[in-house]
Amino acid sequence: MFLKSSKSLLVAVFSVVMMFFLNVSNAQEGTEKKVPKKLDPAKIIMEHVGDGHEFHFTTFGKHPVTIPLPVFLYSPDKGFSVFMSSAFDHGHEVHDGYRLLDEEYFEEHKLAEVKTAKGAPVFAVGKVYRVDESGVPDAKVKVFDFSMTRNVVQVLISLILLVWIMTGVAKQYKSGKGVTSAPSGFQNAVEPVITFVRDEVGKPNLGPKYEKYMPYLLTVFFFILINNLIGMIPGTANVTGNIAFTAVLGIISFIVILFSSNKHYWGHIINPPVPGAIKFIMVPIEIMGLFTKPFALIIRLFANMISGHIIILSFIILIFIFGAMSTGLGWGTSPLFVLFSVFIYLLEVLVAFIQAFIFANLTAVFIGQAMEGSHEHHADVHDDAVLV
Repeated sequence: MFLKSSKSLLVAVFSVVMMFFLNVSNAQEGTEKKVPKKLDPAKIIMEHVGDGHEFHFTTFGKHPVTIPLPVFLYSPDKGFSVFMSSAFDHGHEVHDGYRLLDEEYFEEHKLAEVKTAKGAPVFAVGKVYRVDESGVPDAKVKVFDFSMTRNVVQVLISLILLVWIMTGVAKQYKSGKGVTSAPSGFQNAVEPVITFVRDEVGKPNLGPKYEKYMPYLLTVFFFILINNLIGMIPGTANVTGNIAFTAVLGIISFIVILFSSNKHYWGHIINPPVPGAIKFIMVPIEIMGLFTKPFALIIRLFANMISGHIIILSFIILIFIFGAMSTGLGWGTSPLFVLFSVFIYLLEVLVAFIQAFIFANLTAVFIGQAMEGSHEHHADVHDDAVLV
């Protein structure tokens, strides 16, 4: 109850802070330029759910509150360059021959109009480019960016938390706590979750071989769960809402599934038990089924986690859209949209646990299918079970 209340308060405070500072920022811009800046919801949402070279929390007037991250760049003509992202001054400065394209510079120099012969855009906001002597980005010079972006840093933080939590629980078990006596502290919170994954994911889908796969299933479950929960803190990265992150998890599960398969599994794919006239149709479908399983894992996690963040941001942005129409309308509707945001936020807490469970459960289901025996064997077992 305390956790839910604190999260609700966190979202409410975050929403009010965003309202206040965005209104202050818009007021200042209106005073200086006399022309209100047009609100672009799509760009704001993509900036929040996308990757970046810093953790951005809020903006005081024209001064962003951020945590800069290390930048590692390599270009053939210059070699390696290492510095902090603060050297770019949020895209306003050139450093060591490189420029980080921000939205303002991108629009001011009309870089959106620069396209290849095939019509593809040459420049993109948020990427680092080499610049010439006048500071103009040069897309012809290849830049390899190995920077510690916020997605990378947050994954490392999640890994450290996962190792710290699990090694701490393991030490307690080695000392006898939870074995000769009742579990205590954080161990008491983790043990029911481990037992749940074992009894509801491992045993039903993998049978007597479940112990072999429990380390992987538990690692996947807790790793996704930790990233889901951290991603709900304002200012952090939505790592599980990044298709590259979920793709890596899906590929790893795909490899585990393939190495768990047997001859009956491949026999069913190459020579499905169907009439010969339709085998040429079923074989491609079965082969395609090999790849749709990890694809389902990848898309399901990605879509569910990014959609919740987009919905919350959409409700917050609606406050400023109505505020642009009328100041009174903006302040009048803000409590309603904040309540909607809090409601979706609480749902996202539930979704964070559900999606971690679904990914681990479907992985176990697919591994169990790969380990299944022949159809005749299962038919005999089913008949025996019916007779019993």
